Amino acid sequence: MEIILWIIGGIILAFGLLIGIGIWMFNKNVNKEDSDYIKRFIKEKGGSKEASLSICYNGENWVSVNSNKKLPLASTVKIIIAIEYARQASKGMIDPNSTVGLRELNQFYVPKTDGGAHDAWLDTLSRLEDFDFNNILLSEVAKGMIGFSSNANTEYLLSVLGVENVNNLLVELELHNHDDIYPIVSSIAIPTYLINNKKFTKKETIKAMKSMDMIQYRNLALDIHNNWLQHPLTERDKKQISNNINPSIERIWSDCLPSSTSENYISIMKKLNSKTYFSQEMHHFLDPAMEQLMENPTNQTWLKHAGQKGGSTAFILTNSMYATDKDGNKTEIAFFSNNLTPLEKEKLSRNLNGFQLKFLKDKDFRLNIKKELEEITSSSETC
Repeated sequence: MEIILWIIGGIILAFGLLIGIGIWMFNKNVNKEDSDYIKRFIKEKGGSKEASLSICYNGENWVSVNSNKKLPLASTVKIIIAIEYARQASKGMIDPNSTVGLRELNQFYVPKTDGGAHDAWLDTLSRLEDFDFNNILLSEVAKGMIGFSSNANTEYLLSVLGVENVNNLLVELELHNHDDIYPIVSSIAIPTYLINNKKFTKKETIKAMKSMDMIQYRNLALDIHNNWLQHPLTERDKKQISNNINPSIERIWSDCLPSSTSENYISIMKKLNSKTYFSQEMHHFLDPAMEQLMENPTNQTWLKHAGQKGGSTAFILTNSMYATDKDGNKTEIAFFSNNLTPLEKEKLSRNLNGFQLKFLKDKDFRLNIKKELEEITSSSETC
């Protein structure tokens, strides 16, 4: 009997060691910074149409892989909302110095659905001397949407700006290959709506959501959003919404997020980077939100201006950025990916910023990227 116990104990110990080694190898692999990983990822995934990379450098089409492939944007879509915010502010349609109380803002906050973004934004504000949470400037709400990716801020801004106005901007910017934008937080509540109002089980809810076309899905999200404006969520409501999310529902939600192409977002980045497409009045309101990178003194030493917005779900990583350095070199990069494994997601998250910085600063790296991805880059002389 003792021998059997020793054998069982040995097996358990060995199994534990294998798990420990596996976790250590996973963390070592993920935590290792590798600016070439993005290049390798694009070369491997380019044929699957699940990844897109577009880069313009000084007006030249440097890289263009799957640039016309529509992929879910996640929070990168908030760039459009920021532009509409600045447009309306510049025309006097809204007042960036108007205020909103935290209670009103938090009616669109559902805990455990935004990766801690909203709480991180509020924590930063709480460190400001004498900050009044009963009077948060609309301009601060816009900064929180871009800088911290607060979904609650995004949903509130949509209610102020008008969803129809935001979607009309897509037409004005000639973004023909772009899905309509809708309230994303409200769409998280679609399962709860079906369970409460249709008396569906979770299994029936998943089936119903999969059978919806995008028009039905967006309209239901809008209906929920408008209902919240009249009947703010209680804490009990929010808890129920959180509890009704499972991996299958999260996947449907991720797949239904607004989609567009890296080509479209390169065109937006070029407009922002030029400082001439939009009026100076618009940039007065837009730059504080989009260019929070420039609050870093180190960036001010070598960049004239720069801005970016990324987005992610459990399956998606996206990012669009623009920069003009002190020598006048202009760069625009749009990277979209979908259907990621956990390892791919972690490695992309860790290495995307390093890839961007090295591209901006290292001539040899830029040339290498162009050469390595030349075979799968669409031919075009200019962006």
